[in-house]
Amino acid sequence: MGARPSRRRLPPDPPIALDALPPELLVQVLSHVPPRALVTRCRSVCRAWRDVVDGPTVWLLQLARDRSTEGCALYAVAQRCPPNSEEEEEFPLCALARYCLRAPLGRNLIFNSCGERECQGRGLTTGAGTGRRPGGDAAGAGWCFKRQLVDLVMEGMWQELLDSAQIEICVADWWGARENCGCIYRLRVRLLDVYENEVVKFSASPNPVLQWTERGCRQVSHVFTSFGKGIRYVSFEQYGRDARAWAGRSGALVPHSSVRVRIRLS
Repeated sequence: MGARPSRRRLPPDPPIALDALPPELLVQVLSHVPPRALVTRCRSVCRAWRDVVDGPTVWLLQLARDRSTEGCALYAVAQRCPPNSEEEEEFPLCALARYCLRAPLGRNLIFNSCGERECQGRGLTTGAGTGRRPGGDAAGAGWCFKRQLVDLVMEGMWQELLDSAQIEICVADWWGARENCGCIYRLRVRLLDVYENEVVKFSASPNPVLQWTERGCRQVSHVFTSFGKGIRYVSFEQYGRDARAWAGRSGALVPHSSVRVRIRLS
C-alpha cells in the first residue's frame, strides 16, 4: 500500500504589516477608512500615515467612490479645480480632508435652524431673546433683527470650488405670525467676499400677514447661481415686527431657515 499523505498543515504565511506596504498601496488601503477615523486615529500612527492623511490623494480616492450624479460632478470639479495648498496655513487639515469630514453639499449650514436650542418656535418677536431691535431696546413697534454669518470655507468648501461656477447656494426661510396678531417680515441674504464686502444679494418683502387670517407659515426661497469669484460668506438676515405695535412676543415667527450648497449639474 502507498504511503498516506501527511496531515500536517503548512504554517500560514506571516501577515504583512501595513507599514511595509509601498506608499501607493498604503494610500489605497487607507482610502477605505471613514474620514473621521482617518483624522482622529490613523493620522497619529506614524509619520508615513500622517503624510498620507495630510495629502490630497487619499481624499480624492474617497470622492471618486461616490458614483452618484452629484458625486461624479464634484469629483470632476475637484480634479479641475484642486485646492491651493499655499492657503492651508489657516486650517489644521487640507481642504479636501475638511470637505470629506464636514460634507457640506446638501447639508443645512444654518446653525440652530429651527430654534430648538433656544425655545420652541423661534421668533423675531419684540422683546424675544432670538431677535433684537437695532439701535435700541426691544419695545413697541421696532423691527427685530437676527443675522447669522455662514463661513463656507469653515463649513467644508474650498475657495477654488466656490470659484468654479459649478456651485449654487440655495436659501429658504419659513415665516408666519400668531393668529391673533399679524406681522411684517423681510429677508435679506448677501454673499460676501473674504473681507465681508457685499458681492450679490437677495431681498424679499412679502405681503404682511393680517390678524385672524392665517395660521400656517409661508416660505421665501432663492437660488444664487453664476455669482462669480471670491465668495466666502453668506449673511442671512431676518427682520420682523408685529402689525399692531404690540409689546411682547407678538412679531414674526421663523420656525425654519436654511442655507444649502449644491453642485450645478447642467
